Amino acid sequence: MASTSIPGGERLPLERSPLARLPDRALRYGLTVLAALILVLIVYFFFRLVGEASPIFEKEGVLGFTFGEDWNVGAEQFGALPLVIGTLITSALALLMGVPIAVAGAIYATEICPLRLRGPLTILVDLLAAVPSVVYGLWGVLVLAPNIQPVYQSIADATDGIPVLGAIFGGQAFGRSFMTAGIILAIMIVPIVTSLSREVIATVPSAQREAAYGMGATRWETLLGVMLPTAAPGILAGVILGLGRALGETMALAMLAGGSNTFSLSLFSPINTLAALLANNFQEVTEKADVARLMYAALVLLAITLGVNILGTLVLQRAMARFEGKR
Repeated sequence: MASTSIPGGERLPLERSPLARLPDRALRYGLTVLAALILVLIVYFFFRLVGEASPIFEKEGVLGFTFGEDWNVGAEQFGALPLVIGTLITSALALLMGVPIAVAGAIYATEICPLRLRGPLTILVDLLAAVPSVVYGLWGVLVLAPNIQPVYQSIADATDGIPVLGAIFGGQAFGRSFMTAGIILAIMIVPIVTSLSREVIATVPSAQREAAYGMGATRWETLLGVMLPTAAPGILAGVILGLGRALGETMALAMLAGGSNTFSLSLFSPINTLAALLANNFQEVTEKADVARLMYAALVLLAITLGVNILGTLVLQRAMARFEGKR
């Protein structure tokens, strides 16, 4: 039986010689090895941190350190719970403030912005993602925190005695606080979420948009009722990446969080995070026990980051499965 040929005289992929298929196999095996090395590196980091933090495991136990309520070097009390809460709350604030702005920016850049401005706007957003975190931190310390502190104080005075909004520490609100750290993190994750959301929205099939218009839907009804639900799994993936950036941010929070290792119910009070603790204290430690405590803090941060990303991936897979089931 004669072999089937394709236009142009080229052979089908199955008819390629083993030598011609060698680059494809090399690329596949090479990418597989690189992906496996990433997993090996994460496992190595985990066990290395466990080994470095083993003295704390023996002395204070797993739960005693992680859920202790105070980190006081002078009193030799080392509890990471306030740092864990600070890490999670600042990241949550960043998502609450940054994600709506990022999605709105992606919709504008994809569907509303004039064509001649889309290119410059896209480049500008991508450049914001490339700004080093220390630059955001310096801007926050020198510009944002001093100017926003009077606003915090006005809100705290008007809501005196109310948890979350009311100030503590004698009624004083601080510029370097939960809220400022959340604002800076929100600014930092907006370019990431915007870029990914923009790409996902742009890949929504035009047939769905045209079908919605054909049924009499308005422009906004098409955007909110057709395009966003279709792009929702991809937008969720961008949010997960933004959350990972917020959880692991170091330098900006080291300058803006305030460095307080005790937890407060006020958004306008200073706090600390696990990453900021490592950045501020690691070069100053001299004793092996102090190094072990910081390594334990790093281990807790790694566990939180991996746990959040795994949970986010499971949610994303479920969302994609439900979306495919509705198609």
